[in-house]
Amino acid sequence: MARSLASLICKRFTAFPASGSTASGSFYQGILHLSTTAPSDSDTHDDFKPTSKIENSGLSLKDIVEKDVKENPVMIYMKGVPEVPRCGFSALAIKVLKEHNVPIGARNILEDLELKNAVKAFSHWPTFPQIFINGEFVGGSDIILNMHQTGELKEKLKETAEKKQ
Repeated sequence: MARSLASLICKRFTAFPASGSTASGSFYQGILHLSTTAPSDSDTHDDFKPTSKIENSGLSLKDIVEKDVKENPVMIYMKGVPEVPRCGFSALAIKVLKEHNVPIGARNILEDLELKNAVKAFSHWPTFPQIFINGEFVGGSDIILNMHQTGELKEKLKETAEKKQ
């Protein structure tokens, strides 16, 4: 039974034309042209247009990022929130930071594409999560994990506690 199912699946996939050839039909073309952005045309329903989740405080996104980094000794821009990370790298970064019992400021970059781009521009770093300690961009989960393993993170966070006093 499993072989016949596998054979059927293989036949379905081989029925598709090679990637260099053309095919008609929205299904096949949709497979080739995946997009994660919402269309910005006027026909898009408001429910599907990107929205900003940042409070309307009159500040630019760059100012909001600067304020976040300045006001939070440990600030993480991540996919999801500390209680429910939405990717493994964000989950790892949160786990490592929680080992040190420090208060963590966080923003979910999945809620606002413009915020995500503003953070990238601010740090000049393309990937997430992005962690700032004492106003300084430190890096992502791999760097935090390495700093944790070498003891460097403990020292850096000790500076955070000393600055608060």
